[in-house]
Parts: sequence; structure tokens; C-alpha cells
Amino acid sequence: MTDVIIDAHALEDLLRNSFPDCEVRVEGGGGKFQVAMVGDAFSGLNAVKRQQLVYQHLNAHIRSGAVHAVSMNLLTPGESATA
Repeated sequence: MTDVIIDAHALEDLLRNSFPDCEVRVEGGGGKFQVAMVGDAFSGLNAVKRQQLVYQHLNAHIRSGAVHAVSMNLLTPGESATA
């Protein structure tokens, strides 16, 4: 593990660039983050597949130690409207 640090804004920018058609909100810091995303990218995917899709874009930061805990709320627009 290194002393690499990432803040919520940088993580949010990363996810917005990776999922340009999604609404993205990231909160937290100190390596612990809460990610909320809404978009069609999650249509037809179960919860595990949705998380795997997002983790693909976070893996480098997880390996570096900058991110070590992430909770995710990943919804389609239809699910968000009824939530």
C-alpha cells in the first residue's frame, strides 16, 4: 500500500468520465466512499454485475490503497423514479 490519496471529487470525476450518461454522486474520504449512480448502464444487470461494472473503473485506486471501502447504490432511471 502506498500513500496515494484520492478525494470524493476526483473519484466522482473518474466515474463521470467512465459513465458519461449516468448521474454520479460520491461522498466520503480517507479511503472510504459512498457512490450513488443512476443510469441506463445498469439496465438488465443484477446488483453484483452492476458493482463489478463500477469496480472495473476503481480497481487501480483500490490496488494503490487510495480506496479501501466503497458502498454503492446503483440504479436504473426507472428504479430511481420509484425509490
